[in-house]
Amino acid sequence: MLAFQIRQTRDRYTWRTLAGDVSGGAVAALIAMPYGLSMAALMGLPPVLGLVTSVATAPVTALLGRNPVLIGGTASATVPFIAQAVRSQGSGGAAKVCLAASVFLLVFCFLRMGRFIQKIPQPVVTGFSCGVGAMMILSQLGMMMGLRAPVDRTSNNMLYQSWQVLAHVRDAQLSALMLSALVIVAALACTRFLPKAPAPLLGVLLAMGTAAIFGWHTREIGRLPLSVPPFAGFAWAPQDVFEVLPSALGLAFVSGVNLLITSRVVEHFRGRHRHLKRSDADSELGAYGLANIVAAIFAAPMSVGIPARSLASVRCGATTRLSNLFHAVFIIGFLAIGGPWIAHIPLPALAGVTAYIGICLLEWGTWRRLPKMSRVDALAFLTTALATLVVNAVMAVALGCVFYVLRYGAARVQGASHTAGTPYLPSRLTISK
Repeated sequence: MLAFQIRQTRDRYTWRTLAGDVSGGAVAALIAMPYGLSMAALMGLPPVLGLVTSVATAPVTALLGRNPVLIGGTASATVPFIAQAVRSQGSGGAAKVCLAASVFLLVFCFLRMGRFIQKIPQPVVTGFSCGVGAMMILSQLGMMMGLRAPVDRTSNNMLYQSWQVLAHVRDAQLSALMLSALVIVAALACTRFLPKAPAPLLGVLLAMGTAAIFGWHTREIGRLPLSVPPFAGFAWAPQDVFEVLPSALGLAFVSGVNLLITSRVVEHFRGRHRHLKRSDADSELGAYGLANIVAAIFAAPMSVGIPARSLASVRCGATTRLSNLFHAVFIIGFLAIGGPWIAHIPLPALAGVTAYIGICLLEWGTWRRLPKMSRVDALAFLTTALATLVVNAVMAVALGCVFYVLRYGAARVQGASHTAGTPYLPSRLTISK
C-alpha cells in the first residue's frame, strides 16, 4: 500500500508541487524554531531538544503517517507531564515518560482505539479548530507587541495568560506591533490576490526588509548552534511502575487525542470534509508512537500534530508528505548554514505568521451559519471553542461531545416512554369457532 502511494505521488509530482512543498517546509521550520526552543525550555530541558523532536520524528511520520501534510513537533499540551518528570528525575525522567508514552501509543494503535476518536461530531471538530485559531492569536500577543511580560505558561487558561500580557500594554513597542501587522496584512492580501503564492513566507520577507529600511530593532531569533545531543541515560526502578507509567498513560492519551483532532482540523482546512478511513486513525497513532521512540532516545519531548506549522505549510502550497521532510531539512539547514540570515528574523514577524494562521482558523463560515444550526450543534461548537481557550484540548472535546450524549440519552428515554404509553394492539385477530 505504501509503495503504491509513493509510486502514485511520484507520477503526479511536478515542479509546482515541489515548489509548494519546499516553501511550506521552509515556513514550518521558521515557525518551529522559536516555538520548539521555548517549549523545551519550559519543560526544563535544553532548548535545542525542542528542535530535535521535529528533526528526529519527521522521517518516520512522513513515511508512515496517514495525513501527508500533518507536521509534528513539541506541543504545550505535553508540557505538564514532561515538566513533572524532569523535576523529579531530570532529563532521564523525560526520556522514560516519553518512551513509555510512545509504547502506549503503539498499544492504542494495536487496540484500534484511534477509530473511536474519529467518531467525534463535526461541530466539535470545527469548534476545536476555532478555539485553536483564537489560541494561536492570543498566544502571540506578547511577542507581537514586543513585551516581556511575565506569563504563567503552566496554566492552560489562555484568557488568563492574555490578561497578564494586556496588563503591560503600555510598555508595547510600536515597531514590533507594526511588523506583526505588516505580516498579517501582507499574508491576507497575498491569499486574496495571489492564492498560489507562499503568503506567510512573503510576509516574513517583507517584514525583514521593512525593519532593515527603517532601522527598527526588535527581538530576533538569534544564532543557534548545531550539535547532535547525546543519548539519554536512565535506569528503570521498581517505583517507576507507580510514578512513571500513570503519567506516561496520561501523556499518551492527551497526545493521541491532540494528534487525531489536529489531523482532522488540517483536513478540514484543506477543504477535505470527508473523514479519514477508520484504519487511518489507528495507523497515525502507530506512526507517531514509533517516531516518538526515536525522539525519546535523546530525551527530546513528545511529538504531536502542530496546527500552526501544518496549516502554514498548507497555505504555502504543501500537498505531499515531502513537505514534512523539507521541514526537518530546513531546520538543520537553518542551524548549519543559515545562521547569519536566520538570526536576524524578527520574532514579531514570526508571531504575525502564527496569528495569520489563527485568523484563517476562526471558522468564519460557521459563525455565519450559527443561527441556522441546531441547538445541540451550536452549543457543542461554542462550548468546544471556549473550552479550548480555558482548559486543555481533551477536556474541550469531551465537553463538546457531552451535548450529543445528552441528546442520545434524551431520545432513548423519550422513545422508551412513548413505547410504554402505547396500548397493546394485537397484530392479528383470531376468531375461535
